[in-house]
Amino acid sequence: MKKLLQPIDNAPLILFRIFFGFLFAAETFGAILTGWVKDNFITPKFTFSHIGFEWLQPLPEAGMYLYFVAMGILSIAVMVGYKYRASIIALTMLWFGVYLMQKTSYNNHYYLLLLISALMCIMPAHAYASFDAKSNPSLRSNTMPQWCSFVFIAQISIVYFFATAAKFYPDWLDGTFTKNLLAHATGIDFIDRLFAQKWFYMFIAYAGIAFDGLIVPMLLFKKTRTLAVCLSLVFHIFNSIVLQIGIFPYFALSFAVFFYPPELVRKRFFKKKTPIADGEKHYSIYPPLFVLLAVYFLVQLLLPVRHWFIPGDVLYTEEGHRLSWRMMLRSRSGYTAFRVVDKKTQEDLHYSIFQNLTFKQIRGMEAKPDMIWQLAQRIKNNYASQGIDVAVYVDSHVSVNQKQAVTLIDPKVDLAAVKWNYFGHDSWVNTHFEAPKYP
Repeated sequence: MKKLLQPIDNAPLILFRIFFGFLFAAETFGAILTGWVKDNFITPKFTFSHIGFEWLQPLPEAGMYLYFVAMGILSIAVMVGYKYRASIIALTMLWFGVYLMQKTSYNNHYYLLLLISALMCIMPAHAYASFDAKSNPSLRSNTMPQWCSFVFIAQISIVYFFATAAKFYPDWLDGTFTKNLLAHATGIDFIDRLFAQKWFYMFIAYAGIAFDGLIVPMLLFKKTRTLAVCLSLVFHIFNSIVLQIGIFPYFALSFAVFFYPPELVRKRFFKKKTPIADGEKHYSIYPPLFVLLAVYFLVQLLLPVRHWFIPGDVLYTEEGHRLSWRMMLRSRSGYTAFRVVDKKTQEDLHYSIFQNLTFKQIRGMEAKPDMIWQLAQRIKNNYASQGIDVAVYVDSHVSVNQKQAVTLIDPKVDLAAVKWNYFGHDSWVNTHFEAPKYP
């Protein structure tokens, strides 16, 4: 505890604030420019919100564009340290709304952005090189408690640890997933031929395990730290170019600042910054904050292992998949057909998902039990508004890593009549199949 409260130079946190604000602005403005906002919030008639937040739907017309512009402006305010505390809290709340509002385009880095935004709300990241510190000298400080760096190191360590553990399954170890992932990845013939070579996709598979498993230990040790940063640059830039996964590679790189000695960061990036004096007084303990952080990290350790306590293979059932750092781990495809029956007349009724969902939503929903259940509830409510009580049956099949499709959902269960199990297994999700294997 004494070490965690030791004062250190706050240069890493200040530099991270600048990176963080810039990347968040790139994410929000980029979402508008690339059409992501239009595809996920403007075009759809409704969004697949996280269960329990179905009431959280996009703002009408140009509202979502203004919403993202507001986040972009707040991101810049965070970057330059202008009204920092209010800006980061507002940005976190708005991003939390975006995160809960749709999961058709779910991505792990959206979750990581949310977590880091929440942590930044309690950080003294505006104490130097900020408009706040310039306008209010009493805020200015050259130090921070060491726990500020520890929190970010612990968080990124959790991400990489569980990303490593998740890769130890047959389709990763035999190169099946990386082979499928890299097939026709670039559209450039000679590069795609290289990617199709067994030695190459097997190298990528095991390099992925090695990188995720060793990068944090290498960053922690002085002798391997610079090599780790160089490897990170190669790894993340390769992912950025080939996989096109937005800001995540650069966001992951930004955490490296917390692994270097704070004095070194100060000398490299803030040459005019005053070094901290010897004998600086240790920071005091604020018990509620430490309790809050302890609970936070306990939850971060428990969420990624919850699928071990849920029946079935998470690769197929999806139960316990989200919030578990199971990143770029498998491909899923599926087929889902809805049968709507009038309970009174027992007649089949017509409901066209093609008229009510976008193509992207259909692709995102197929083979996802939670989204299928949500659509069944929406269908039920749609007909209930017309005075018709219906049952909704689903014929759904899922294929993982391009293998033979298997039945995902019990076709005899009326999904309109069942409740969602938030913390465990839903009995109508099939767990009794043997995962098919390649010949």
